[in-house]
Amino acid sequence: MKKLILSLVVVIPVMAVSYWAWSCPCDQTPGVYLRGIQATEKVTDWSFANQVPLCQVQVDTGLLPHALNLNCWSDSDGTLHLSCGNCDGKRWSTAAAAHPDARVRVGQTVYPVTLTRVVGEEPLNRAWASRAVKLPGSDEPRSAGWGVFRVASR
Repeated sequence: MKKLILSLVVVIPVMAVSYWAWSCPCDQTPGVYLRGIQATEKVTDWSFANQVPLCQVQVDTGLLPHALNLNCWSDSDGTLHLSCGNCDGKRWSTAAAAHPDARVRVGQTVYPVTLTRVVGEEPLNRAWASRAVKLPGSDEPRSAGWGVFRVASR
């Protein structure tokens, strides 16, 4: 009986962690690895991203990848942006700055990408305003801690 209890104490958490790592990001819960159809062509126009509510990004954090759901939009030029509220010091944004090669899932397709943090007041204001392509009526002022990453297909 002790062996059965001990094995359950070990097996159940391993199964739970495996399920989480395989199935998330889920809502606000981050995950590890993005599954989906692997893109084989470079993307030059990301406007199709405006048809999905959220995108997922997977960044390299060293030991394990880190994947999460983010607001995303393509501006009028077809450039994809990933939103980052209270961006400084977040695990994913810090990892993206250190290791810009990442993966982004839009719908069911996963794309290899390079992430570039947008810096400077005017570029941030332009990126903030470009959200209106996907989010009409979003005219509230940009918060001080908001950041954004520009996405380029590789």
